[in-house]
Amino acid sequence: MSLLLRVFIDGTGLDVPPGTTVLTAMHMYDAVLAERVAAGTAYVPDARGIEVGPGDRLAAGSILRVVPRARRGGGPGDADA
Repeated sequence: MSLLLRVFIDGTGLDVPPGTTVLTAMHMYDAVLAERVAAGTAYVPDARGIEVGPGDRLAAGSILRVVPRARRGGGPGDADA
Protein backbone atom coordinates (compact mmCIF):
# COMPACT_ATOMS: atom_id res chain seq x y z
CA MET A 1 0.00 0.00 0.00
CA SER A 2 1.36 3.38 -1.01
CA LEU A 3 1.03 6.39 1.25
CA LEU A 4 -0.44 9.46 -0.45
CA LEU A 5 -0.14 13.04 0.75
CA ARG A 6 -3.13 15.37 0.68
CA VAL A 7 -2.34 18.82 -0.75
CA PHE A 8 -4.60 21.65 -1.82
CA ILE A 9 -4.37 23.69 -5.01
CA ASP A 10 -6.76 26.60 -5.42
CA GLY A 11 -8.99 25.07 -2.74
CA THR A 12 -9.18 21.63 -4.36
CA GLY A 13 -7.84 18.62 -2.46
CA LEU A 14 -5.44 16.39 -4.36
CA ASP A 15 -3.74 13.16 -3.26
CA VAL A 16 -0.14 12.92 -4.46
CA PRO A 17 2.70 10.47 -3.80
CA PRO A 18 5.55 11.52 -1.49
CA GLY A 19 8.26 13.45 -3.33
CA THR A 20 5.83 15.09 -5.75
CA THR A 21 6.99 18.49 -6.97
CA VAL A 22 4.86 21.59 -7.24
CA LEU A 23 4.88 21.38 -11.05
CA THR A 24 3.95 17.69 -11.10
CA ALA A 25 1.04 18.35 -8.75
CA MET A 26 0.00 21.27 -10.96
CA HIS A 27 -0.07 18.92 -13.98
CA MET A 28 -2.26 16.53 -11.99
CA TYR A 29 -4.59 19.41 -11.10
CA ASP A 30 -4.73 21.38 -14.36
CA ALA A 31 -2.32 20.92 -17.27
CA VAL A 32 -3.03 24.39 -18.71
CA LEU A 33 -2.18 26.11 -15.42
CA ALA A 34 0.90 23.91 -15.09
CA GLU A 35 2.12 25.08 -18.50
CA ARG A 36 1.62 28.70 -17.44
CA VAL A 37 3.68 28.08 -14.31
CA ALA A 38 6.39 26.34 -16.38
CA ALA A 39 6.40 29.24 -18.85
CA GLY A 40 6.65 31.82 -16.06
CA THR A 41 3.35 33.54 -16.87
CA ALA A 42 1.94 32.37 -13.51
CA TYR A 43 3.49 31.59 -10.15
CA VAL A 44 2.57 29.48 -7.13
CA PRO A 45 2.56 30.95 -3.61
CA ASP A 46 1.95 28.88 -0.48
CA ALA A 47 -0.65 29.61 2.20
CA ARG A 48 1.57 32.40 3.58
CA GLY A 49 1.86 34.08 0.17
CA ILE A 50 5.49 33.07 -0.29
CA GLU A 51 6.33 31.95 -3.83
CA VAL A 52 7.42 28.32 -4.10
CA GLY A 53 9.49 26.97 -6.96
CA PRO A 54 8.07 24.53 -9.50
CA GLY A 55 10.70 21.96 -8.49
CA ASP A 56 10.03 22.21 -4.75
CA ARG A 57 8.74 19.01 -3.17
CA LEU A 58 5.37 19.14 -1.45
CA ALA A 59 4.61 18.22 2.15
CA ALA A 60 1.34 16.80 3.42
CA GLY A 61 -1.20 19.59 3.87
CA SER A 62 0.51 22.02 1.49
CA ILE A 63 -1.84 24.80 0.42
CA LEU A 64 -1.03 26.39 -2.92
CA ARG A 65 -2.60 28.93 -5.24
CA VAL A 66 -1.93 29.80 -8.85
CA VAL A 67 -1.50 33.51 -9.58
CA PRO A 68 -1.01 35.04 -13.03
CA ARG A 69 1.97 37.36 -13.37
CA ALA A 70 1.30 40.92 -14.42
CA ARG A 71 2.26 41.59 -18.02
CA ARG A 72 4.10 44.72 -18.98
CA GLY A 73 3.11 46.23 -22.28
CA GLY A 74 6.16 48.35 -22.91
CA GLY A 75 4.40 50.01 -25.82
CA PRO A 76 3.76 53.69 -26.55
CA GLY A 77 2.30 55.52 -23.62
CA ASP A 78 3.91 53.20 -21.08
CA ALA A 79 5.15 55.42 -18.27
CA ASP A 80 8.17 53.17 -17.68
CA ALA A 81 9.19 52.87 -21.33
